[in-house]
Amino acid sequence: MRKLLFTLGCFLLLAAASPAMAAGDLAQTIKDCYAAIDTFQADFTQYLTRSENGKKEKRQGVMRFKRPLLISWKTQSPSPETLLVTNSEIWDYFPDEKVAYRYARSLVEDSRTLIQVLTGQALLSKDFDVKEQGMEGKLKILRLYPKEPVPQMTEAVIYVDPDRGYILRAVIIDFYGNTNDVRFTSFTPNASLSSSDFKFKAPKGCEVEDRTKDSAAGRSPFN
Repeated sequence: MRKLLFTLGCFLLLAAASPAMAAGDLAQTIKDCYAAIDTFQADFTQYLTRSENGKKEKRQGVMRFKRPLLISWKTQSPSPETLLVTNSEIWDYFPDEKVAYRYARSLVEDSRTLIQVLTGQALLSKDFDVKEQGMEGKLKILRLYPKEPVPQMTEAVIYVDPDRGYILRAVIIDFYGNTNDVRFTSFTPNASLSSSDFKFKAPKGCEVEDRTKDSAAGRSPFN
C-alpha cells in the first residue's frame, strides 16, 4: 500500500507539473518513480547503427528488470539471444550457436551504461549534464552528457512518459558514433516475475567461454 500511494504521488506530481518543468526536476521525478517499483517488464524494438558503414540492424524481444539490478534481455528476432545480469555475473547465450559467454557483472554497474539508463537507475543529476530538448509526440526528451565520458557512452537521449515518469526510449551514442536505440513498445511496472527469470545454467552441449578476466571484453555485451 505504501508503494502504491508513493507511485500515485509520482503520477499526480507529473500531471500537475508545468510544461516548462526543469530538466533537473524531471530527472529527480524519474529517480523517485523508479524507486517506487520493484520490477518491470517491457517489449522492445532495438535499432543498432554502425557509423563506419551506416549498416543498420533491427532486433525485437522482451526485457525484464528486478531490483536492485537483475536483468533478463531476450532477443527473439532476427535470431534468439539471451542476456542475463545475475547477482554475480552476466551471461550472453546464443542457442543457435550453442555457446554462452560469461562476463563480469561490473560491466553494467556504472551509470554510463545502457542498462542503468533504461532501468532508471543511472544517477542523472550526479553523473550527467542534463538538458531538456522539448517533446516528441507525447514523450519529453532529455539529452544526457556524461560528466566523464567513457568509450561506450559519450552522449545519450532519453524519452520520458511525462504522465507516468518512465523512460520509454533511450538512444546511446558511443565514442565511434555508433548508436543503440531501444524503444519500449509496452511497459508493465511491478510485473509478476520469477527468480528463475534471472538465473542461467548452460544447457547440455553448450560451450561456455569465460570473459570475466578478458581485457578485450571491456564493453558490456548490452552495448
